[in-house]
Amino acid sequence: MVKGEKRRDGLKKVTAKSWQDTFIAYKDRRIGAIFLLGLSSGLPLSLVLGTLGIWLAREGIDKTTVGLFSAVTLPYTLKFVWSPVLDRIPIPILTDIIGQRRSWAVVSQVLLMVTISAMGLTDPTETPTLMAIFALLVSLCSASQDIVIDAYRVELLEEEKIGAGASTVVLGYRIGLLISGAGALYLAEELNWDIVYFIMAALMFIGFATILLNREPNKDTSSEILLDEKRTHDYLKKRPNLSGNRALFVVWFHGAVIGPFVDFMTRPQWLVILLFIVFYKLGDSMAGVMTGYFMVELGFSNSEIAYVGKVFGFVATMVGFAVGGWIIVQLGMLWALWICGIVQMVSNLMFVIQAIVGYDTQMLAVAVGIENLAGGMGTAALVAYLSGLCNLAYTATQYALLSAVAALGRTFLAAPAGRLAEDLDWVSFFSITTLAAIPGLGLLLWLTISKRKRERENKDVPRTLAP
Repeated sequence: MVKGEKRRDGLKKVTAKSWQDTFIAYKDRRIGAIFLLGLSSGLPLSLVLGTLGIWLAREGIDKTTVGLFSAVTLPYTLKFVWSPVLDRIPIPILTDIIGQRRSWAVVSQVLLMVTISAMGLTDPTETPTLMAIFALLVSLCSASQDIVIDAYRVELLEEEKIGAGASTVVLGYRIGLLISGAGALYLAEELNWDIVYFIMAALMFIGFATILLNREPNKDTSSEILLDEKRTHDYLKKRPNLSGNRALFVVWFHGAVIGPFVDFMTRPQWLVILLFIVFYKLGDSMAGVMTGYFMVELGFSNSEIAYVGKVFGFVATMVGFAVGGWIIVQLGMLWALWICGIVQMVSNLMFVIQAIVGYDTQMLAVAVGIENLAGGMGTAALVAYLSGLCNLAYTATQYALLSAVAALGRTFLAAPAGRLAEDLDWVSFFSITTLAAIPGLGLLLWLTISKRKRERENKDVPRTLAP
């Protein structure tokens, strides 16, 4: 099969031999580079979300404002809009020297160093608008880096090593979140917030050095893309009024923008699939926006939040990834989405119990452990599902689109969580976040029924939700 010729339609059954092959794949030098790039990718998010929320809470900023600050992560949702630019448009001179992927990675990483430092130089109590602007710029540069790293990872590795690369980049990403989350909070116990953010900005040099010390990937063009481009050229030949730069733009725009979107929208239930992706982790996202503020208000110190809420939570999340992956392999994608989704919904009730108990570090460890375990399971299932939806001919743009759609729950829909927490007590708030998971499960039921119907109509339909 020519790479990119078919859509991915599910997960292969893991055998003993495939596990051995996977272990060998992790010895590849490129896997180490992908781990470091994942770390670089994960560093900025906490700095504009969780860590920033705790900084704002310590400065006495009201809950509504803290909740609205989560909207600065909007670029993570909209990154599919400019992903074709990063995919196809070169940076003058720099692209000729180090290549398309590496040039955009270097630019985004340098800009991240500058904008994260700018956040550290800003006083959120005196100039909250300026802080929001810099946080938005960090999100914009971070989302751009994610686009490049995702494409770089897929193009750098052979198809049989893409799975190892995916798990490695997620591990690196989570460690990056841990550094900018728990690490930043530990530092904030002894240092001013501006120094903390300068240190985080300096750590972006890890990704910068990694991308320069590794080669530009070879980008293969599939027969599907070549055929589509031939159709576009044939279309232009019949329209002599479209020539020169206009013709070049039409060819580029069709291949980079129209093709990936049209391909996805020709699938059965494509709109329901997008809505499901949005709502699957909504309850989890709503709770996550205000969890930091919740712990501060209950009286937990930065060190307690860092250890229990971040370090312990990180370990629980990693276990959740492993459990979620095991369920996918053993029971298939459909059952994994159901099991992980229900566990994810019920786990929010642990914070209801925490709100009733009040300040209790042991209870916090239980609540955070269960919630992060469930969140890791849900994320593992969702990431695998998104990967299964991508047509290999348009992986970069389609994955950017799908992951951006998944981020909608964390931005537009979860942003009002601060106002909700302002008007309600914590027990009521976390009860509502539990109920917020129901629409996602309802859409999953719709997709399940549609899948069963297709299976009855055609016995050869693969056992997956991906059409």
